[in-house]
Amino acid sequence: MKQTQKILIVGGVAGGATAAARLRRLSETAEIIMFERGEFISFANCGLPYYIGGEITEKSALTLQTPKSFKLRYNIDVRVCHEVIAVNRNTKTVSVKNLQTNEIYTESYDKLILSTGAKPIDSDEFRSDRIFTIRNISDTYRIKDFLDTKKPQNVVIVGGGYIGLEMAENLYRAGLEVVIVQNRDHVLTTFDYDMACDIHRHIESKGIRLFLNHEVQSFTEKDGRLNITLNRNGEIVTDMLIFAIGIQPDSSLAQDAGLRLTSHGAIIVSETLQTSDPDIYAVGDAVSAVDYVTGQPVYIPLAGPANKQGRIAADRICGIDSRYFGTQGSAILRVFDMTAASTGINETVAKKNGLNYEKVFLRSTNHAGYYPGATNMLIKVIFERPTGKLLGAQITGYDGVDKRCDVLATAIRGKMTAYDLARLELCYAPPYSSAKDPVNMAGFVIENILTGKVKIFHWHDVTNLQKADHALLLDVRTPAEFGNEHIDGFINIPVDELRGRLHELDKTKKIYITCQVGVRGYAAARILVQNGFDAYNLSGGYRLWHSIFGTKPQSQM
Repeated sequence: MKQTQKILIVGGVAGGATAAARLRRLSETAEIIMFERGEFISFANCGLPYYIGGEITEKSALTLQTPKSFKLRYNIDVRVCHEVIAVNRNTKTVSVKNLQTNEIYTESYDKLILSTGAKPIDSDEFRSDRIFTIRNISDTYRIKDFLDTKKPQNVVIVGGGYIGLEMAENLYRAGLEVVIVQNRDHVLTTFDYDMACDIHRHIESKGIRLFLNHEVQSFTEKDGRLNITLNRNGEIVTDMLIFAIGIQPDSSLAQDAGLRLTSHGAIIVSETLQTSDPDIYAVGDAVSAVDYVTGQPVYIPLAGPANKQGRIAADRICGIDSRYFGTQGSAILRVFDMTAASTGINETVAKKNGLNYEKVFLRSTNHAGYYPGATNMLIKVIFERPTGKLLGAQITGYDGVDKRCDVLATAIRGKMTAYDLARLELCYAPPYSSAKDPVNMAGFVIENILTGKVKIFHWHDVTNLQKADHALLLDVRTPAEFGNEHIDGFINIPVDELRGRLHELDKTKKIYITCQVGVRGYAAARILVQNGFDAYNLSGGYRLWHSIFGTKPQSQM
């Protein structure tokens, strides 16, 4: 890197601000200019819903840096309300518009970093001062002002992704009646349907109406309210509507400059974060990345990858051989008092890529069961056959979900297998974990499958098995549990009576076992297999089956 290098950065939030700070730490002599078309830099996008809901009370808490503080700390020329409107690659200049004066000028560069972020997917036909999207601080203030001045009583949120659910929680906390409209069969589409079912029930337990497989068709305004027409179930009348149906790369600047984009509009970059122009780098929510698990191109806009990419781009410009080796999409969400976290690929992606995979479900407590306050978490782990390589994990529950998902994320990054999970030595004390941590338990369960100690079947197999002549369906819970509720077609022999009642079972049939969560079913399967039966255990047990086939969200019917 030459000592007088001039570096321009377009975008002053996560990736751009990180790149700027890293550049200055690596070079005191570089000339660094950062352009931001909004009023604020380095603001906490992920915290915006929590300001609307009142958990974050001070506006100043949303801005981690100001142009003044950035100048004082890093000696960087920060120009807010300045929009870069063109990249002129032939002359290595950018055209900049001062949005306060409308002046347009050019600025030269040696290296350019694009951190233009993403924008909400919107629909031009939906325009009203009662309809909102949320991308930046200005959007946040607009929503908060509407809440404070208009005092709405209810809201429709279109979209059941991370932003949609965060807005639902925070508007609920602000006292509004909330309706969520989602155009798919489950919320949080980075999760699989089976893992989202518990989340659906939890959302509806708060009094929130959840319309799955629904879309907004049109709206009209009448008497200061919005009449929302859905493709099913008629109309919803509401005081305000928030579109949170997803985001897309804000890549028009790169497109106009002739840089290579994916079919979905994300900027294509190498592992050094260079675009098709070696003097132009791109980072953050505008870029396409490589899925760390599958090696395929993927668009996963998250704050963690954006910050890492900003740092790596700065390193490369300063001559350090840093590289970005892909994203695994690790993410976490608070859904009221529940937590949902995921890392790696889900089952949908595994199928799409034709992987030879298997999955397991298990329920474990967050800490020792005998210690007060223990709560269950549901864990789904996807792994490769026959190697046991970890491909992805999803967890829903309460305390301790974040810890376990982070351990699994680390294991995936380290290309570990289920056998490694079983060997991990993790911290244990009764208030924090169990001697066999839930992560260890996942390893044990998968190891048992890979080594042939148990065969499993899944919730989606049950319907066909209920009709199969070759199958004997066995519930090994207590008579009281079985009498309270059970799956049709299953007979009941408690696991503790099984050895004495083996003569009641037909050895010519395959035996499919369920218990409440899978633990007793595994014990029963081992008894049966060692006595000459062909036995299979229901992964996740009756409780998982019931969470999927039990009462559907009312609004889904």
